[in-house]
Amino acid sequence: MPSTSPSTTATTATARPDRAAPDAAATSPHAYDAGLLLLRLVLGLTMAAHGSQKLFGWFGGGGIDGTGQFFTMSGYPAGDAMAVVAGLSETFGGLALAAGLLTPLAAAAILGTMVNALAVTWGGGFFAPKGSEYEWLLTAGAAALALTGPGRYAVDRHLPVLRAHRLVYGAAAVAVGLVTAGVVLLLRK
Repeated sequence: MPSTSPSTTATTATARPDRAAPDAAATSPHAYDAGLLLLRLVLGLTMAAHGSQKLFGWFGGGGIDGTGQFFTMSGYPAGDAMAVVAGLSETFGGLALAAGLLTPLAAAAILGTMVNALAVTWGGGFFAPKGSEYEWLLTAGAAALALTGPGRYAVDRHLPVLRAHRLVYGAAAVAVGLVTAGVVLLLRK
């Protein structure tokens, strides 16, 4: 009669990968990477489109002049300069996030911009048309990507320093985004 001691069972399970635990077979790192790619693309390209509205007036945007007037009406000094900063942060942060390039910093750029957008929409409740649920969703998505990293399907995988994402990179990026947003909010009247 064969022995069924724990050491024999462990050796058999290790030697035969086809007998792996069902949970191990059900989780695929490619599924996570595909999900992160989808999130990066949708969030990044959405933010890049918003930025191009501010910078160039594309997609029905106000351009620098119209966006600058909005920033001035919202209590920010130097509305045109703030429009350029927000437009550049959204456009380049969004494109970098979509590509998975310097993902923690790209997410920080979006996070900082969206915290300021939350400050402007805060008094309108949570739901549309005057609410802030859209801004909350974009803010949380950017923070989540900063913390998790871009996944395998990203330019960062080819950069030596960012090849292996570390939680500390993401946490530092979230902190930078929040501190920068706070400084900008202090300038607001």
